[in-house]
Amino acid sequence: MAKPVSVEVWNPNGKYRVISTKPMPGTRWINLLIEQDCRVEICTEKKTILSVEDIIALIGHKCHGVIGQLTEYWGETLFGALRRAGGTAFSNMAVGYNNVDVNAANKYGVAVGNTPGVLTETTAELAASLSLSAARRIVEADEFMRAGLYDGWLPHLFVGNLLKGQTVGVIGAGRIGSAYARMMVEGFKMNLIYYDLYQATRLEKFVTAYGDFLKANGEQPVYWKRASTMDEVLREADVISLHPVLDKTTYHLVNKERLAMMKKEAILVNCSRGPVIDEVALVEHLKQNPMFRVGLDVFEDEPFMKPGLAEMKNAVVVPHIASASKWTREGMATLAALNVLGKIKGYPIWVDPNRVEPFLNENVPPPAACPSIVNSKALGLPVSKL
Repeated sequence: MAKPVSVEVWNPNGKYRVISTKPMPGTRWINLLIEQDCRVEICTEKKTILSVEDIIALIGHKCHGVIGQLTEYWGETLFGALRRAGGTAFSNMAVGYNNVDVNAANKYGVAVGNTPGVLTETTAELAASLSLSAARRIVEADEFMRAGLYDGWLPHLFVGNLLKGQTVGVIGAGRIGSAYARMMVEGFKMNLIYYDLYQATRLEKFVTAYGDFLKANGEQPVYWKRASTMDEVLREADVISLHPVLDKTTYHLVNKERLAMMKKEAILVNCSRGPVIDEVALVEHLKQNPMFRVGLDVFEDEPFMKPGLAEMKNAVVVPHIASASKWTREGMATLAALNVLGKIKGYPIWVDPNRVEPFLNENVPPPAACPSIVNSKALGLPVSKL
């Protein structure tokens, strides 16, 4: 028999029972569920990652929907338990859903929600922050000061890289990759080289227009180039940020051979998915190339780092905080809750999952739609005409 799991209950007499496997930022998401007659139960267990057994205990014998986290594996066992409890809705509080077996969800008729559209600028900002931190050796310098080692200015003390006039490389020029590129081009007057299967027309127009603006004001213009291969970006760029999806084709996309292609003083940034980089090869490359630097928000075996990475002074590492701005995290919680609520209430699917502003405007009720259901077509769910 499963051990009971501690929960905080809101609106105990609500008609629909909705579980959140973690406390989430803000209260709007709770209020939106309560207003639609939901009983909301929030797990308060002092565990970073819940076990399958914990989540089954949370689901219990009657549960209409669950809001989960990307640290949980949702497959056959959990979707089966949710369906037996009468549930038809699950949503990740994340844009990615590599932790979800969508085929298993389809088998049990469970809608799988995610939260795109709200993370773009926040994630791009962190990638830019890691780029600057690595270039100017900010973490190393901070540790040096805190250790009481600073006893006066020196010509060679923590000399880093100037970004202005260098080339930023973007692999995967979708929403986040393009937002990052715009920040680096406009913020630091960097040239751009990018690789993507699809042409990033809007990004190209932006860089062209900014280059024209600089030229008209007597400054050196910036330029863009669409690379024909990813290797071209790795060879030419001074700062490279990774923004691909994670699938079989992008696993260890950056390996020993590709690391060797990069400039000796290049900066590599990853805010996408950890397994995109061969982390063992990365550690060895950092050891052999002390002027090569990396900024990582995600890791291959998260929450763990490969041996040696933590000791690398030329690595800036942060604990998966790309979406960790107050506005974004509260927005993610709201979208996840509305995905579950929408399926419970029989609402159609929002026509554009990246246009989420109508759901986040606190001054008006959200649209009667599910913001984003990744398996809506497989389940034959209708699309909203709003």
